[in-house]
Amino acid sequence: MKDIHPNAQIGKDTLISSFTTICDDVIIGDNCWIGANVTIFSGVRIGNNCKIFPGAVIGAEPQDLKFNGEYSTVEIGDYVTIRECATINRGTAALGTTKVGDHCLIMAYVHIAHDCIIGDNCILANSTNLAGHVIIDDHVYFGGMSGIHQFVRIGRHAFISGGTMLGKDVPPYCMVIGSPPQYAGINTIGLKRHQFAQNDIHHIQDIYRILFGSGLNTKQAIEKISSEIKETEIRNHIINYICLSERGIIKGIR
Repeated sequence: MKDIHPNAQIGKDTLISSFTTICDDVIIGDNCWIGANVTIFSGVRIGNNCKIFPGAVIGAEPQDLKFNGEYSTVEIGDYVTIRECATINRGTAALGTTKVGDHCLIMAYVHIAHDCIIGDNCILANSTNLAGHVIIDDHVYFGGMSGIHQFVRIGRHAFISGGTMLGKDVPPYCMVIGSPPQYAGINTIGLKRHQFAQNDIHHIQDIYRILFGSGLNTKQAIEKISSEIKETEIRNHIINYICLSERGIIKGIR
């Protein structure tokens, strides 16, 4: 037995298991598999070739006292796997949507709050919890039981160690460990897996040695990087990312 609203749009060759509820104003793409006891609320858009495991709840109202019943959505890309009992809440008036990109793995008991934006090819391990308005770029990996404060931004190819309670922004390519969280080098293994050239890896290391290892404050370090490190797309991306940070960035190892 399953409860599928007649106005829900279900794609070709998509399988829906027993005891699952799919509400009005839901669109699910082709070749998806929806396990038992899944609840998908109104306003959810799911791409093609996705798997949603038993007990997941997608598109529930935000856990935000400012939410006043406004229309909002959840948008999930293609080839996304959402494991058991994960929860993804709709957006609020602030952004209007919560987004998960393509080829993401959302493991069991993960919570993604309202207005979060998650890029492509991200992995959120078991019991990772994102507060509202978190922005995660492509190829970011989280260890289990990580907690991310609202409005935090995490740059591409970053790695967040398990159990990290993160309240500051993480620049691109960084590894973060500990409590309080701190920089622990660049994500060398991840960069090699994604075919970054060795020269580019050394270039990134040179930038972060100045930022985290020179004893300079962030403003002074950015000035030194700008004057001493060769201008490249990578350098400019890191500098721009840090300069746009509103919460401030993580600290170096103490």
